[in-house]
Amino acid sequence: MKNYTILTLLFSLSASLFAGDLVGTVKYEGKSPKRKAIRMDSDPVCGASHQDKVYNESFIVDEKGNFANVLVFLKDVKYDGSAPEDAAILDQYGCMYSPHVSGVVAGQLVTILNSDATMHNIHGLPKVNKEFNFGMPKTVKKKSITFDKEEDVFVVKCDVHPWMKSYIQVFNHPYFAVTSADGSFKISGIPPGEYDVIAWQEKFSPKYGTLEESVTIGKDSTELDLTFKRPEKK
Repeated sequence: MKNYTILTLLFSLSASLFAGDLVGTVKYEGKSPKRKAIRMDSDPVCGASHQDKVYNESFIVDEKGNFANVLVFLKDVKYDGSAPEDAAILDQYGCMYSPHVSGVVAGQLVTILNSDATMHNIHGLPKVNKEFNFGMPKTVKKKSITFDKEEDVFVVKCDVHPWMKSYIQVFNHPYFAVTSADGSFKISGIPPGEYDVIAWQEKFSPKYGTLEESVTIGKDSTELDLTFKRPEKK
């Protein structure tokens, strides 16, 4: 048993030494839809949380075509490690979910925060994992849940404030990332090998599908740029 433990540690150390990163940018090519302002009149607390207009986060592209809130991940990965010890955070702040799109690992603790001085009702609609639906009055600031099984993207919504939506995917590995405001992403610590990379975006994927590319990961950084294109009218 002792020799087996030593071999396991040596294998893990060797894998980490040769692991690489996947970095890149996701862009959108075409005319962007006009972003819609959100009306928060139904709850004065929500409206008072913002000095400027608040816009829907379902399609965020900057002037250079950089695409935010795109989930990028490796497909069909063999992973024998454990779930991260740090909890994933889903905050309710200014009557908006933050982050808007996220990935978690099966078995990882997910902490849901209420940073608002108002009532929220968190309603998650997974199909593989157990559906959840609970209220968080302004006095309840934190609740925690976990997902036991991997699952494709599902929506989390607030039944009190209908404009509030967030999207979560549950993975059986930690090799995923969400693009930032400049469209960039980084997935670290990938064992060397060939992988299929998937990019999911909430407005594109239900109707037009996801993007998929193949990459070879070595011990250095591998770059991959992806582009969603506006579908041509038929």
